Amino acid sequence: MRMLDNVIDINYYAVEKARNSNLRHRPVGMGIMGFQDCLYRMRIPYASKAAVEFADRSMEMAAYCAYWASTELAEERGRYGSFDGSLWDGGVLPQDTLDLLAAERGGYVEIDRSSTLDWETLRERIATHGMRNSNCVAIAPTATIANIIGVSASIEPTYQNLYVKSNLSGEFTIVNENLVSDLKQLGLWDEVMISDLKYFDGNLGRIDRAPAELRRLYATAFEIEPQWLVEAAARRQKWIDQAQSLNIYMAGASGRKLDETYKLAWMRGLKTTYYLRSMGATHAEKSTVRSGQLNAVPMSEGSSGVAADAPAVCSLDDPDCEACQ
Repeated sequence: MRMLDNVIDINYYAVEKARNSNLRHRPVGMGIMGFQDCLYRMRIPYASKAAVEFADRSMEMAAYCAYWASTELAEERGRYGSFDGSLWDGGVLPQDTLDLLAAERGGYVEIDRSSTLDWETLRERIATHGMRNSNCVAIAPTATIANIIGVSASIEPTYQNLYVKSNLSGEFTIVNENLVSDLKQLGLWDEVMISDLKYFDGNLGRIDRAPAELRRLYATAFEIEPQWLVEAAARRQKWIDQAQSLNIYMAGASGRKLDETYKLAWMRGLKTTYYLRSMGATHAEKSTVRSGQLNAVPMSEGSSGVAADAPAVCSLDDPDCEACQ
């Protein structure tokens, strides 16, 4: 938070109105990334109540610390210019806005309101010292920076356990390291498994020899029912003063599923969703041609490679794509 607050002062502003606005309101958007990696380490499948609970508790901690840091900066450097009359000034915290939303709708907000931290002390501190920043927390896509750091992007589930990354240096096969480690411990990481993962586009769920526990843990984005993405995001949202970059993945998109998914998001009080990702209606036929795809995985003589599926939308399978950044 201190770093982001510093950026407001040292940033270059091409437009004077932008500079004036930033200096007056001092908004920043601290977020998180590596959510899926945390679930792997805790052995929690994304599509589970435990993952939803972790989304709630982890975001509560991140948000609480961000808001507390902003009060410390306000005590040290002064509160932001438009603090007086703001929701912060009125003692309203992000989770309190659910009550405002329910009142505006006449009900129709169903979300777990539980908390574990001392929010009343924070509320008192804000009343005493104010806030340095009008906005503090937001979940950005982190598509490129997460790739640079080497963690899973933002709050996203794993898109594929095996894919090809292309850049100016060439093509490189990227494999889910957590999955590989588990398969090695079970003695299942071999040429057959590599070929199966290639054939099924990194989808472990369709490989019968993999234990059911691993198939659940390493389920990829299109294997997870979209309701779990919405439930986890809604539990995060109550702590976030802005919103989230939440992609919805839907393997078999239909009018009914779309209706159910977005009604659930509305009922949970979720502010926004980002892209709706759907799979292509057709796929390229699997081939025995060895060259081209997944070429960084060494293959023994006689093994078969496969042709990749046609891309669904955007450059979803390319971590270097900056369209979403």
